[in-house]
Amino acid sequence: MTNYQLPMSLLLAVCLLCGCQKKETTFQYNVDKFYDLEILRYDVPEFDQLSVQQKALIYCLSEAALWGRDILYDQNGRYNLRIRRTCEALYLYQTKTKSQTSNKVEDPNFEAFEKYLKRVWFSNGIHHHYSEDKFLPEFSEEWFVNACAEAGVTYDEEIIPVMFDPAIMAKRTTTQDGVDLVLCSAGNYYGEGVRQIEAEMWYYTHKDNSAEPLWIGLNSQLVKNENGEIEERVYKVGGLYGEALEHVVYWLHEALQYAENDQQREVLNKLIAFNETGDLQLFNEYCIAWVRDLDSRVDFVNGFTETYSDPLGITGTWESMVNFKDMRATCRAQLISANAQWFEDHSTTDPKYKKEEVKGVSAKVITAAMLAGDCYPATPIGINLPNANWIRKEYGSKSVTIDNLMHAYNEAAKGNGFNEEFMIDDEIRDLYSKYGAQCGDLHTDLHECVGHGSGKLMPGVSKDALKEHASTIEEARADLFGLYYLADPKLVELGLLPNMEAYKAGYYQQMMNGAMTQLVRIEPGKDVEEAHMRNRQLIANWVLEHANGEVEIIERDGKHYLRINDYEGVRRLFGELLAEIQRITSEGDYAAAKEMVETYAVKVNPELHKEVRERFAKLNIAPYKGFVNPVYTAKRNAEGKITDVKIDFTEGYIDQHLRYSRDYSPLPDVN
Repeated sequence: MTNYQLPMSLLLAVCLLCGCQKKETTFQYNVDKFYDLEILRYDVPEFDQLSVQQKALIYCLSEAALWGRDILYDQNGRYNLRIRRTCEALYLYQTKTKSQTSNKVEDPNFEAFEKYLKRVWFSNGIHHHYSEDKFLPEFSEEWFVNACAEAGVTYDEEIIPVMFDPAIMAKRTTTQDGVDLVLCSAGNYYGEGVRQIEAEMWYYTHKDNSAEPLWIGLNSQLVKNENGEIEERVYKVGGLYGEALEHVVYWLHEALQYAENDQQREVLNKLIAFNETGDLQLFNEYCIAWVRDLDSRVDFVNGFTETYSDPLGITGTWESMVNFKDMRATCRAQLISANAQWFEDHSTTDPKYKKEEVKGVSAKVITAAMLAGDCYPATPIGINLPNANWIRKEYGSKSVTIDNLMHAYNEAAKGNGFNEEFMIDDEIRDLYSKYGAQCGDLHTDLHECVGHGSGKLMPGVSKDALKEHASTIEEARADLFGLYYLADPKLVELGLLPNMEAYKAGYYQQMMNGAMTQLVRIEPGKDVEEAHMRNRQLIANWVLEHANGEVEIIERDGKHYLRINDYEGVRRLFGELLAEIQRITSEGDYAAAKEMVETYAVKVNPELHKEVRERFAKLNIAPYKGFVNPVYTAKRNAEGKITDVKIDFTEGYIDQHLRYSRDYSPLPDVN
């Protein structure tokens, strides 16, 4: 409930951060494009200015990140590793054969197969990374079976129906009302045959109700033993995913010798101990130590973190991001963080739901140096961790905005025609070109720095009270907090916006995206499933329904556009919805959350959907972006100590994934 993903129109906007523009370079951002996906690369500015110690630390942490790759594939589906490895073996044979023959006739089945494998890499499995629907091969089952036979590639026959039958494992994570969420989800967080009611009862009976509770289930899979009883398989060295975690631990140990200070060494030691034992008390201690480490320039996330993919919102998916602080841009985020108590005190929520004392919201802008697991290839643009509410309350949280990824999105999107097609007039387009990126960055900062950290739960209310709707409601809460304050004179007073006109660019973009343009990511006939998309549609649809002329969707020359007639009125509506969403969260009102989500966040207007997709298709823009990582090479002295680290940006998308599968794939096919 903390990864902040880029809205559709901001992702595609042609704009740079006002007042903080980076100098023009010849850096090549665009790498590859297929289906609805585009692959970019990101620059790592100022890496060469880091000390050798900091570079070496980034290198070791990056290695620790990459060794967790197989874990996410297996979490996303129990057949994913078998499918990926079979496809990779066939791909290597096919490409070798093609390179050795003079026959240049293209095989449409092979071309479709190559695209399918690229999608598997992008999604870390066979389900779309955003919609979570299974994508089907566009090559035939017969071609695949015969090609494997010709290549001598052996495979588990169980993967064939999983790949080709649309009814088998159709959804990675389902949130559909009225079905067994566990049985109907393809994710591998629960063993075969485990039912939702059994899993919920197990979590209920093992729940920690202490003042400093353990996050029971964060690092385990629930399975049935031979007696039909539910038990845990814990993620740890010597346990589930132990083969990968051994390598993670090795590189975390290597990182210790390059740590910047004692606090960072404590963080590393706590994480090592947690991975070795699976002890959730050590995880709490690690989170606290990590929040307290404010002096290190190099930082990282590594492990089982976000719970979006578990249909019950309990178990964390593997992710990692290695980064270092952007010293200049961090001033903006720290200014917001320093005023966190003011924002809390002046929000529209009921005083009884507000924190009396906002503690330790540590904010910074970072440069990503390595992406892995659930942060790769698609990645968030902002993170606020840890997720445990009691740690946030007692020790605070870290909030980050990832500046170099935002810059890569903006550079790659120049001249795409999106704003001209969907924004209502030149006045709005001009306003957006002046202030859009600045508002986008500020909204991300407000969302992460103060939105997620705001409010409190009432006594006795569980963090998982909202069940399958928790992620949508939490993201809406943080988004609304940011939107409400984006129009506050306080931001002009703090020097974060130049004037009281600038916020209008952010309001227009957010409402247009939630009501219309994000629909390009939804297949015809489908509902909105992903939590961030549901959040944005919930806000836009609720505001449109409750508006009295402040904002509307109008038709002009056969096309629909969003029009805002009263920006202050829209802010008032944001504030009203924020108050209700905070009430739902604070009271754990599941019934109200369910009604709110199902009324405003799920269903799509089919006529508008069709129109938006047709208009967008003419622009030839991929609605989803992901990245390839840079390649780091360490130089060592005779004693094995790292003396320098070189960075290279030339590796392609296919080559990178084949290398990762060759060099960082320790898990067995079946775990």
